[in-house]
Amino acid sequence: MKQIGHKGLLIISLLGSLLGYAQPGAIPKPTPRQLAWQPLETTAFLHFTVNTYTDKEWGDGTESPAIFNPTKLDARQWIKALKEAGFKMAIITAKHHDGFCLWPSKLTDHSVKSSPWKNGKGDVVKEVADACREFGLKFGVYLSPWDRHEPRYGTASYNDYYKSQLRELLTNYGPISEVWFDGAKGENAKDMTYDFAGYWALVRELQPNAVMFSDAGPDVRWVGNESGNAGETCWSTINTEGLAPGKADPKYLNRGDATGKQWVPAETDVSIRPGWFYHAAEDTKVRSGKNLVDLYYQSVGRNSLLLLNVPPNRDGLFSEPDIASLKEFRSILDETFRQNLVMKQPSLTDKKLSTFTTLSANQPLTIELNGSQSFDRIAIQENIANGQRVASGRIEYWDGSNWKSLQSFTTVGYKRLLRFPAVTSSKLRLFITNANGAVQLAEIGVFKASARE
Repeated sequence: MKQIGHKGLLIISLLGSLLGYAQPGAIPKPTPRQLAWQPLETTAFLHFTVNTYTDKEWGDGTESPAIFNPTKLDARQWIKALKEAGFKMAIITAKHHDGFCLWPSKLTDHSVKSSPWKNGKGDVVKEVADACREFGLKFGVYLSPWDRHEPRYGTASYNDYYKSQLRELLTNYGPISEVWFDGAKGENAKDMTYDFAGYWALVRELQPNAVMFSDAGPDVRWVGNESGNAGETCWSTINTEGLAPGKADPKYLNRGDATGKQWVPAETDVSIRPGWFYHAAEDTKVRSGKNLVDLYYQSVGRNSLLLLNVPPNRDGLFSEPDIASLKEFRSILDETFRQNLVMKQPSLTDKKLSTFTTLSANQPLTIELNGSQSFDRIAIQENIANGQRVASGRIEYWDGSNWKSLQSFTTVGYKRLLRFPAVTSSKLRLFITNANGAVQLAEIGVFKASARE
């Protein structure tokens, strides 16, 4: 075996660091792109294609581009509604499994350029990207590897075709913050080995600040379900060795791995409707704002990120029930988290993860409130720039004469949100009962929930 010199070891070490791999004996830490992604908290999926017009969830690739004609399409309406609801990024399904492209790809005629919409001169991807820039949202693209229309699918040349399409998206629409690689494939689909390493390398080359999603990373992982639930215990670390996209155990992805060597945080994708694409029959089945708030607690509040799908309708607009739900969602959260009842402390209430208090296991931290307060929500955050360390903890409250148990919890990471029946107290006590090293506690918040929760 050829020996590796000091320069070789240094290169391997640097490469491992860039990919989110921990060095021997070190706690895994996020890359700068992952660290910028996590605080987005709520982002949006925009599922839109020929399926919107066929009333299907999965197209078969035989659909005629002539059916795609969103005569009132207004991407500004979509992004404005998302902005007002507090969303920080929108990801458009540039190509779903049917192979129809929402941009005028030079590589196929199966795209908007063959549709009647804008006489074949339209570009949905561009309109969404422009609207995101106008309203200050980050922009992402979804490009399905499974393509039921393209004849080259199932051959080695398809990987070149796919990478060429990916290159079009990565070079023509400005900064891209997330690239979504769906692992879905039908049971009867042609056998196809995807060149994920090549796909990922192209993203790193052309959009180095973008995070990439697939079932097991490399930057962001699937949460293991589409019901909106991150694990009650949810580590940002997993072991990616042997985890091919589409092959990972959903339960493992849901909870993560306390001993994981790679930092690959979970993203919780869920739809505001029963389906992912718009169906008129589901107009009365849109999730309520209160239900979306529950999803927020079960995703963002468990160290994940909420990726909520809001599908445009056949006119190319968000439907009114969806917009109303988004507004209610944001107003409830604003009411709940408007006022932190904790007495101001520079290192714990400044809304900065980079300032923190260091705690050892079972070292009590007393948290003074602004006088006697009634509350039923608590938020806890770690300084994840230096890794995730809390494995479990508990909170007690002072009832005027004794400390009483309030709630126990497991992992914290970027954010942990606790819900419980209201109590009244002037102070709390936090214990970290198990941790992977000294804990850097960055934020603590105590709140009274909106009456509409």
